[in-house]
Amino acid sequence: MPYPVGTYRADWERYPVLIRQFHPDLNRGITLTQIPPAAEVFLVWQCEVGHVFVATPDEQRNRPGGRRRRSVWCPICAQQANPPRIRPTLPTPPPPRATRASRRRRDDPSTRLPGDAFWSAVAPGPASAAEADLRQRLGLRFDFDLSFNAVAVARPFFDRLEVWPDIVLPDLRVAIEYDTVGRHGLEHVGSKEESDRRKDRALRAARWEVIRIRCGKLLPIGPYDLHASAVTERLMDRLTTTLAEVRGELIVRSYLRR
Repeated sequence: MPYPVGTYRADWERYPVLIRQFHPDLNRGITLTQIPPAAEVFLVWQCEVGHVFVATPDEQRNRPGGRRRRSVWCPICAQQANPPRIRPTLPTPPPPRATRASRRRRDDPSTRLPGDAFWSAVAPGPASAAEADLRQRLGLRFDFDLSFNAVAVARPFFDRLEVWPDIVLPDLRVAIEYDTVGRHGLEHVGSKEESDRRKDRALRAARWEVIRIRCGKLLPIGPYDLHASAVTERLMDRLTTTLAEVRGELIVRSYLRR
């Protein structure tokens, strides 16, 4: 529960930029003076440019560090001021469909190479019914091999040389993620969003591409991300168009079920 109005006014006077970024109308009418500066709660902020993002008071107070640029108070402005260098890759034809023998070889870590898709026994299952629905609709629309759940990477990701996308399309070397903030609004925000970015960089370093379907107030973090409120046929049409942008229309069309 928020404290009385004005309780923490003196504490926040040292952060005039955050006072301008905080809007009670975006936070159920709660004012910044009602919130302790060290509170572990997610709040909605809006920078002077107009970017809306979610962060805790502690994350916002520590965001600038020793830098003086105004853009560092907003994670989106900071990224745009120093965008990651991504080496463009040319569309490549899909690799041949894996046989049972090749799957057994790829399940052997000693023969696995960065970029290989495989089935991992430690990968988590679908996190939501919407993710399972998305997988089913993909299987009905495309003749993709959806039996894999992991991709080998060159550098450890949380102590493993593998990542676990929600949906793995080895035929196109594309990983699909379905992102929501979760029941308590804590998923894919703050430090967890940075983990998503690391995961995407690891996949792209292995010559894969990532398409994230971002729901609710989650903003795109990649060049091919889509915003949606639910899994619908309209979303599937948009996803089909995006796959064609990533790997070429003729290649993607060849996997459509007749």
